[in-house]
Parts: sequence; structure tokens; C-alpha cells
Amino acid sequence: MFRTSLLTAAFAVGFLSAASAATIDYRATLSGKSEVPPTTSNASGDVLATLDTGSKKLNYTITYFGLSGPATAAHFHGPAAAGANAGVAVPIGSNPASPSTGSVDLTEAQMKDLEAGNWYANVHTEANKGGEIRGQLMRVK
Repeated sequence: MFRTSLLTAAFAVGFLSAASAATIDYRATLSGKSEVPPTTSNASGDVLATLDTGSKKLNYTITYFGLSGPATAAHFHGPAAAGANAGVAVPIGSNPASPSTGSVDLTEAQMKDLEAGNWYANVHTEANKGGEIRGQLMRVK
């Protein structure tokens, strides 16, 4: 009897953990005016990302157009609200092509910052070493 109850409890906990996992979509629209400080760039771009809360994996695609020169780097930064800067949370890559796709495993703290709207992505160029275009990652509803 005790063994059956123990197995039932273990199954229920496993089921509840799996049931609580979700996938959450995020999007960022990249522009020069969103950089801090703003740039005069006419470039634009988008980031589409999906977080699997069970595996803590973030899958993303970043696309950009019209940069002042080749992209030298791209990153996810955080934690920072719109209008504030933060360190690199996850590198997207050096000399990233458009589009660039990838995935990364996040920590619990990174997931909480992302879910709170405190992550942004930006693309750097030689002319704009601090970032030419930027966008805050926001949950898609």
C-alpha cells in the first residue's frame, strides 16, 4: 500500500512539473532610436524568440536591414529596462549574418529577467561600436 501511494505521489509530481512547462514567444523591433544613446541609423530589424520554460532553452532568429556597415557583433543584454543599458547576457555572435538563428540554455535568473521584460537585443557595427540598432524583448500576447 505504501509503495503504491509513493509511486502515485511521484507520478503526480512529475505530471504537474511537466504540465507547468510552457513555451513563451517574444519579439523585439530593432531601431537606432532605441539605442542608449540613440543613433541616427535608418537600419531596422526584428528578433523573434521562443522560451521553453521546461528546458530553459531560448530559440531565436534575428534579422536586420540597412546597417551602416557589416554587423560586427550582436548580443542579448540584461537585466535592463528600455532606456537603460546592461552587460551582455548572451552573445548572438561575431559578424552575424542576417538572418541568424540559434538557441541557448538560460539560467533561472536570466529567465526571470526575460519574462519581466528586462532583456534587449542589439546589433553592433564598426561605426556604432556600442550598438547601431536595439530592441526590447517583449512577450507576444
